[in-house]
Amino acid sequence: MSSVGTPDPQPDEPNSAWLTDTELSDLRRRIPLLYVEAVPVRVDGMGVVTSVGVLLRANAQGSITRTLVSGRVMFGETLRDALFRHLEKDLGPMAFPLLPASPVPFQVAEYFPFPGLSAYLDERQHAVALAYVVPVTGSFEPRTDALELTWMTPAEASSPAVHAEMEGGRGTLLRAALASVGVLG
Repeated sequence: MSSVGTPDPQPDEPNSAWLTDTELSDLRRRIPLLYVEAVPVRVDGMGVVTSVGVLLRANAQGSITRTLVSGRVMFGETLRDALFRHLEKDLGPMAFPLLPASPVPFQVAEYFPFPGLSAYLDERQHAVALAYVVPVTGSFEPRTDALELTWMTPAEASSPAVHAEMEGGRGTLLRAALASVGVLG
């Protein structure tokens, strides 16, 4: 199995966008990878954010942390398709995300494998993430490695306690998301 939860590509699949674990590990040591990150929100009738969804998961070290919807953009995949795929993967098929009309993110977050160059840290790799705030309207059944989706008010989501539970600088990214939609508590 590859690290994205699908079978490794077959040698006779010349156009496969999936990477084996070995290929992904090698690429992570050589070049920055492109990701999308999404902050799922619920909005009222006027489009004002009323609640923010944050995932709870166990990380590779076995610690329970909070995180955002996130994942790689595959070769040949549009940003909109990548956002939709990761929202559905992390929140379930009935989340009904309302993807932004424009593929312009609220922020570009550059993750480095060592601290100090930015607010964002990913010990596995150098990655560039395009970050979006995405309203969702359906029901939620977190999948893959997510344990649950917690809905919070914008003030709760921007609190120091939630910020401390998020790894890799995602608390900073969450606060930037809330500021971009005018609800930073």
